Amino acid sequence: MANFSKSNAPRFSVDVYQNEYLPEGAREVNAIVTVTSTGGGTTGGMPLPVTDPARATLHDGPEAGVVIMVDCSGSMDYPPTKMRNARDATAAAIDTLRDGVAFAVVAGTHVAKEVYPGNGALATADAGTRAEAKDALRGLSAGGGTAIGTWLTLADRLLGSADVAIRHGIVLTDGRNEHEEPEELRAALDACAGRFTCDARGVGTDWEVKEVTGIASALLGTADIVADPGGLAEDFTQMMESAMGKEVADVALRLWTPLGSEIKFVKQVAPAVEELTGRRTEAGPRAGDYPTGSWGDESRDYHVCVEVPSAEVGQEMLAARVSLILPAPEGGTPQTLSQGLIRAVWTDDMVATTSINPQVAHYTGQAELAQAIQAGLDMRKSGDEAGATAKLGRAVQLANESGNADTAKLLSKVVDVVDAAAGTVRLKAKVAEADEMTLETRSTKTVRVKK
Repeated sequence: MANFSKSNAPRFSVDVYQNEYLPEGAREVNAIVTVTSTGGGTTGGMPLPVTDPARATLHDGPEAGVVIMVDCSGSMDYPPTKMRNARDATAAAIDTLRDGVAFAVVAGTHVAKEVYPGNGALATADAGTRAEAKDALRGLSAGGGTAIGTWLTLADRLLGSADVAIRHGIVLTDGRNEHEEPEELRAALDACAGRFTCDARGVGTDWEVKEVTGIASALLGTADIVADPGGLAEDFTQMMESAMGKEVADVALRLWTPLGSEIKFVKQVAPAVEELTGRRTEAGPRAGDYPTGSWGDESRDYHVCVEVPSAEVGQEMLAARVSLILPAPEGGTPQTLSQGLIRAVWTDDMVATTSINPQVAHYTGQAELAQAIQAGLDMRKSGDEAGATAKLGRAVQLANESGNADTAKLLSKVVDVVDAAAGTVRLKAKVAEADEMTLETRSTKTVRVKK
């Protein structure tokens, strides 16, 4: 049986993949940084089954707080089964909560209202509170508009009321955020960023992809489409299982560079592409922290690009030092979980300098794949068929080259593939809205380097 004690917290490792050799005068160093967290007592990222009566005594480590935000706007009544599916999915998520986890349910319309426990705080999960929460779900009904920023603000207030290490939200919406200005949603996201992570789901096909993915991106969570409301319960269960698997929160990727060097960009490239460059916070002389959110038993890859001073053949230098940092408790010092080094060596060996590291090449292609899909779909919507055909053809080619079968399958529902290797495609005359939205929502999902 898994031991959930603090002494069994996850162990982190950092591996750096790069070609450190540069020709004389070259200044750009690229590396893929693989961060792996193992041994957190999370049974591979999955919680203990809810039916285990002994689970309440197994976890004395960092506890979690979760707020589920359910869209209750008027459109959730069309079709009437959608609201019922949402209630059932929320009940399934509640059933997945581990004993001792703090939680709440919020009904979201043009305002946010507490559904359970309803006292301005979070409840503590046990058999009794889970039953009470599911009973309270019967009062959920559709009516009103949509202002997701108010939902997030209430979730932040509720999560902030609990003394927990890991704070997480789940947002379900079926429509566009029409009852607040985009700036209001952005302000709410800015206020919540770094305070809790959040997964976002769009149900049906009447919501805006960029709104849902923007929420997940800002709050370091996942985004997806559940085109058929009947699939909500399974999706909510998986989301909650993943949340219950998190053991460490607020881990930062810290990059230190020597004098004369600077970070050009940092992006997560697996399991999905996520731009982190603009999220840097200064962390002392020549050092900056990039947020990575919460971790369970998992592995992620990051692409780091460093600009170094030009140098002559025979010189070498440390281009950057990569550290994983756990924030300091109040009055304490930050903990370094693991470190890795990015190097630069100048040589006149043409074979060495022209060799591209396989990991760097692969993830450069995966990032281009995501960009090609998004640009192609935007061009298709604006009526630029030639541009859309070129971009989506390039996406098919990249997906084929990298073995990204899931993305290739989604692309085949939007274009007819004539020659995948060459990227020759034709736009389909008719595309189901759910297929196009699924491709756009999942466009940033990547595959790892083929062995």
